[in-house]
Amino acid sequence: MSFIKDFKAFIARGNVMDMAVGVVVGGAFGKIVSSLVADLVTPLISLATKGVNLKEAYICVNPAAIPGQEFSHAAYPTIQAAQDAGYATLNYGNFIQNIIDFLIIALCVFAVIRVLAKSKEAVDNLKKKNDAETAEAAKTDK
Repeated sequence: MSFIKDFKAFIARGNVMDMAVGVVVGGAFGKIVSSLVADLVTPLISLATKGVNLKEAYICVNPAAIPGQEFSHAAYPTIQAAQDAGYATLNYGNFIQNIIDFLIIALCVFAVIRVLAKSKEAVDNLKKKNDAETAEAAKTDK
């Protein structure tokens, strides 16, 4: 078979289309979770940390980069301001934010999978019960 025919056969399979739908839905789901984190969780964390913006939390790794000037977070409240001034920064807040995003996504995916598993289990139990009742009814009819 040629490469083109193999590729057409691959694309024609249903599971490829299912995967494509999963990628699109996953992208949309990622946006929803990112919004959840950015718009709801992060402000609550900021409230708990007395207004500290987690994404802007950083450590200046070279505070003596500008001769004659002492580094101060008050003078450079954002990562961009510190970097524009010539300081190197370790942006740990953004890393923590991404960990929170991951944990929330993982929790949401776990919840969906758990609901699906419980639903499948309930359907299987209902089917077994129905099969048992049908078998019992068949025995009594004989």
